[in-house]
Amino acid sequence: MGERILVTGAAGFVGMHVARRLLAQGHEVFGLDNLNPYYDPDLKAARISALRKFPSFRFEQIDIAERDPMAALFAAEKFAHVIHLAAQAGVRHSLADPHAYAEANLIGFLNVLEGCRRAGIRHLLYASSSSVYGANTRMPFRTSDNVDHPLNLYGATKKANELMAHAYAHLFAVPATGLRFFTVYGPWGRPDMAMWLFVDSIMRGQPIQLFNNGQMRRDFTYIDDVVEAVVRLVPQTPAPNPAWSGAASDPATSAAPWRIYNIGNSRPVEVLEVVRLIEQAVGKSAIREFLPMQPGDVPETYADVSDLERAVGFRPATAIDEGIQRFVAWFRDFVPL
Repeated sequence: MGERILVTGAAGFVGMHVARRLLAQGHEVFGLDNLNPYYDPDLKAARISALRKFPSFRFEQIDIAERDPMAALFAAEKFAHVIHLAAQAGVRHSLADPHAYAEANLIGFLNVLEGCRRAGIRHLLYASSSSVYGANTRMPFRTSDNVDHPLNLYGATKKANELMAHAYAHLFAVPATGLRFFTVYGPWGRPDMAMWLFVDSIMRGQPIQLFNNGQMRRDFTYIDDVVEAVVRLVPQTPAPNPAWSGAASDPATSAAPWRIYNIGNSRPVEVLEVVRLIEQAVGKSAIREFLPMQPGDVPETYADVSDLERAVGFRPATAIDEGIQRFVAWFRDFVPL
């Protein structure tokens, strides 16, 4: 039997795909989003329109940073699970508008935690980010690594989310699972992300910007793999780790019902190779503009997903060339040129 699940950020890239998969599985999904103009609200509206085709989908425009509407929502609705994907995203934008990150990612997340506590939610899953690894250089990134040196405010707020969730798991037994996403891409993606920017510019014959002279490596993770990992984790309510010790603590588990997972492809690809594959899929050559490293950026991301594989028997596996071909095919249909 399906369950009632709250998906915050349902008009977002990952949120829309997660909601659609849950609906297809027979669940009742309540989606919320504030539809802010960080990027084209028409794209967000189109995602919600796609979800409205399912009769068991409901949507409300709510800002998670507003305490009273969030409290009223949790009081009125009876959710079995919460998948919290709403956030102010974007590393570079955090340099320009830091207060937006405090409001959405800190105050907003506190409102979600309070709602889960008061409503007795069975499982809270929430989006963290590979950005929490910050200054770490040992590859691949492991959930057992210390992540106390973020290089941008976005990453710092995501690390704060993990700590806030742990406090609520410890104090109020709110079962919480943090999901460190690595460079998600695919159909219905975000216009501010590299994959969209590259495809759009190459198709239009405009230059693409390659930071660090294109010598960046990212663990590009296809959206279908991300969604599969998330939905498999929904019923995997975290239990306290009986072996956990404060004397030699494991950063990914706890004596509280709290857990952290990486969700990445575990196959980092150089950005220049991504450009080559896009050129191949589009059938046009890119005009390259080489630029230095940007503040707050990192040269490489690479996820160890062995914990995820042990937990749910799944390892993201969509090859980058296949994923790019799917994205380009969707882009041709959706974006007018």
